[in-house]
Amino acid sequence: QVQLVESGGGLVQAGGSLRLSCAASGRTFSSYSMGWFRQAPGKEREFVAAISWSGGNTYYADSVKGRFTISRDNAKNTVYLQMNSLKPEDTAIYYCAASLIATLTSAHGVDYDYWGQGTQVTVSS
Repeated sequence: QVQLVESGGGLVQAGGSLRLSCAASGRTFSSYSMGWFRQAPGKEREFVAAISWSGGNTYYADSVKGRFTISRDNAKNTVYLQMNSLKPEDTAIYYCAASLIATLTSAHGVDYDYWGQGTQVTVSS
């Protein structure tokens, strides 16, 4: 089992920045790849970014490319999502997820085995 706990969400003005963190416990963190997804009110969950076990491979949704950066610190069992130039349309609950396929950088939620509870990000215009 893997437990994932997100933090770092909040209210920010458009153009501002936030850094989300996802702390993992329960299994060797470096044995799985990680992803960030988000879900806005009334919308389906969508992929944001993914990173392989080593951090050597990353993958981004087109909507966040160039603005968001995913990274991980295996010594701290934590994955991060640095979000810059935030827009109102980035408002959503952000979830981190873990996949037992360590080399994966998938945009598909079905490829992930464990999910956190989410953290709210609200961007005001």
